[in-house]
Amino acid sequence: MKPLKKNKAEEPELEPLCCCEYIDRNGEKNHVAACLCDCQDLDEGCDRWITCKSMQPETCERIMDTISDRLRIPWLRGAKKVNISIIPPLILLPVFLRVASWHFLLGVVVLTSLPVLALWYYYLTHRRKEQTLFFLGLGLFSLGYMYYVFLQEVVPKGRVGPTQLALLTCGLFLVLLALYRAKKNPGYLRNPASKDKSLSSSQVECLSRDGLERTRGLPGAGSSGSLSNRTPKDDLKGPCRVLAGSPAKVKEDWCAKCQLVRPARAWHCRLCGVCVRRMDHHCVWINSCVGESNHQAFILALSIFLLTSVYGITLTLDTICRDRSVFTALFYCPGVYADYSSALSFTCVWYSVIITAGMAYIFLIQLINISYNVTEREVQQALRQKTGRRLLCGLIVDTGQYNRGFLRNWHQFSTLGAAPCHHPAEDIV
Repeated sequence: MKPLKKNKAEEPELEPLCCCEYIDRNGEKNHVAACLCDCQDLDEGCDRWITCKSMQPETCERIMDTISDRLRIPWLRGAKKVNISIIPPLILLPVFLRVASWHFLLGVVVLTSLPVLALWYYYLTHRRKEQTLFFLGLGLFSLGYMYYVFLQEVVPKGRVGPTQLALLTCGLFLVLLALYRAKKNPGYLRNPASKDKSLSSSQVECLSRDGLERTRGLPGAGSSGSLSNRTPKDDLKGPCRVLAGSPAKVKEDWCAKCQLVRPARAWHCRLCGVCVRRMDHHCVWINSCVGESNHQAFILALSIFLLTSVYGITLTLDTICRDRSVFTALFYCPGVYADYSSALSFTCVWYSVIITAGMAYIFLIQLINISYNVTEREVQQALRQKTGRRLLCGLIVDTGQYNRGFLRNWHQFSTLGAAPCHHPAEDIV
């Protein structure tokens, strides 16, 4: 027992981290006050920038990794890392809006450039297949900052009553609650092998010739008896569905990255790295996928946001441009730039209009897709493969694969996430 006690005494005990200490990417204890120490890559980059020399991409990546690792805030039991992508909205949005309120022409330039910059950043991250908190931070901070400007600049003018302020505040909290619900699990598919590792190869090869003959009676089956990919009748469960068709079908139904069999209408998200049930799209505004479990919450969040935003815009225009209709005041409000408070409120109104218009377009596309029982992922696939019917200049894409009529499509959407009732193949035939 003595050697054991000696070895135990020689092992150093891990001291608890204070609020300003953290374990860096090299596994060493560091302090937030030493964020500017030992920055060889940053020094080299500054020297090359001063001497007008080109910088290697590897150096830029190391600099960004160092900054993201050292950018932390003090917290209990160690400093917490701050995502760099949420910082630009916190700094640039108030600056841009206040600059835009100085003059009408500055407002036009700034409010035009903001969507362009946001789209450029979206395509940059989407091309690199990177997740970012930029749009989520921009959305949340925009809600908070618009509400702050409303309280500071619009409410003191005396045109907004307590009831109207309470309705706007209630709408804001409902939007946050719906966003919280929409960010939850969208319906991620987990590898069944992680739960049951005793799956034998004989269970995988469970489809016999008799089973394949039954599937020939199902709609959507080809001449060889195999089911077409992602049809409503594709109800084979578990690993049995792997061998339901030709090797091409096996490749389409089997996700090599997640190592699982995808059910009908499930897709692999290359940003999240996980397969999602009835995946619609990956939404950058919530930094998550929209799938079977959170699609309803996503639609609810969009609808509440649109109502709250339109109501807030109406109250603000009625305060700074009196005796005018909302549409007229939006384009013609004389004397609004004579007062800085009114100019800032008017600029925030136009910023809210731009955001609301973008969300309204997304909401319209979602309503159309739900009415035709098609997901955005299926729409993109149909456009690439030039299948399905295109109506209203491509605004409506009907694949005809899952469309069961307007009422049935909405009924199916209202029951998303509920426990499905599986019927045996004999009952379907």
